[in-house]
This record gives sequence, C-alpha cells and structure tokens, in this order.
Amino acid sequence: MRVLIVDDEAMARRRLERLLGALADVEVVGAIEDGREVAARVAVGDVDLVLLDVQMADMSGVEAMGLLPEDGPLVVFVTAHAEHAVFAFDAGAVDYVLKPVDPQRLARAVDRARRRLDGRRDRQPTAAEPVVDRLAIPTRRGLVIVDPKDVRYAVVDGESVVVHANDAAYVTDFRIVALEKRLPPALFIRAHRRVLLNLEHVTGLEPVGAGVYVAELTDGATVPVSRQAAKRLKARWRI
Repeated sequence: MRVLIVDDEAMARRRLERLLGALADVEVVGAIEDGREVAARVAVGDVDLVLLDVQMADMSGVEAMGLLPEDGPLVVFVTAHAEHAVFAFDAGAVDYVLKPVDPQRLARAVDRARRRLDGRRDRQPTAAEPVVDRLAIPTRRGLVIVDPKDVRYAVVDGESVVVHANDAAYVTDFRIVALEKRLPPALFIRAHRRVLLNLEHVTGLEPVGAGVYVAELTDGATVPVSRQAAKRLKARWRI
C-alpha cells in the first residue's frame, strides 16, 4: 500500500509518516503541504492511498480530492472535527481519521482502504496486465526492443522515465507503473517510489542513513532503496 500524505502542518505530516512506518506493507511515497500539488503528484502513478487533511490553507481536502481522476487513488480524510465525517463519506472517501491521530484507528482506515483496493484489482481483467518476454520501449528516437532481463533498473526523471538496459539509457514517456506491469515480478521490485530494480543485477545493499539504503549494481551504479523495500529484500533473501 503506497501512501501519499497531504497536510499543511509539518508536525502532522511527520506524525503520520511515523505511524504509517510502523504498519506492515505500507510505504510512504511522499508528504506534501499544498493541496494544489495533489494531482501532479498522483499523476506519477505510484500512489494507492491519499491521507488528505480536510482543512488546509490553500484549499480544502474536498477541493483537493476533486482534482483527482475518477480511477485514481483512494482517499482517507484526516480532520480535527468529527462533524466532517458525513461530508467525507459523501465526497467518496474510504474513511476518515480524527486528529490527534490514534495509531489503531489509522491502521483500521488503512486496512479498509487495502480491502477496497484489493476489490478493485479483483475486478480488473488479468489480460490488461501482460508480462512480456520482449520489452518495447518508446523513445523520442523510435521504438527500442530489449530483453527484460537486460533491464538493470528504471528511474523516474521529471516527467520521463530513464530505462537502463544493456549499456544504454533510454528516455521514455512510459509511466513507471506501466513499465512495472510489463516486467516479470520474480525479477523486479519497486525499490523506491522513483526506482524499479532488477534483482539479478544487485550486488550489495548498504545503509547510508537512518532507514535509507542504496543498492549497488553490477555496472557500478547505485540506486536508492526505501526502508520498506529494504525489508522486503531482506525477507526475500532470508537475511
């Protein structure tokens, strides 16, 4: 469950990040203070759930939710006022959480969103997510065909994604989420909200700070790895 926090209070953002960090299989992919940035951040394609403050300086949570696409991420409102619960559900939110946020109440809201998200996925036809044995990468210079095994990693760079394969770097308008769906899940892991990583090219995993890691690759490159992804890697490698 990849979560985006939207709250104009720094202390509230930090508390939510800390509480979410204690939950299993939850990754905080961003924490922003301006509701007007929600649509652009969600367009990156790596957000499953938005924790959205109801009252913000620039716009209300309901107004910010209105910027999201209909098939976009789920929303849980965070509010200091219980009376906001009614319009939270009327607006289509999955749940609401009162401030100061109780850890158990937040966990229940996340679980509720997870069940809703699983229901969405169950309704999607599996044919819509083909895993390919030859990957076609549209670039500004034309179409490039590569073997998925030769893709070392892909990284979001502004509005584009750079795919590092063989000895080249291909700039494409592919969303990293769309790229992830086309690659074999046995080989690739979402190492960071910006990085898709081929595990066969990883030679080391090093901590570089509190909860921050980098993966070292066969070509000498290093890429960031989130704390949650590092946990998944260690579990997969039985470390």
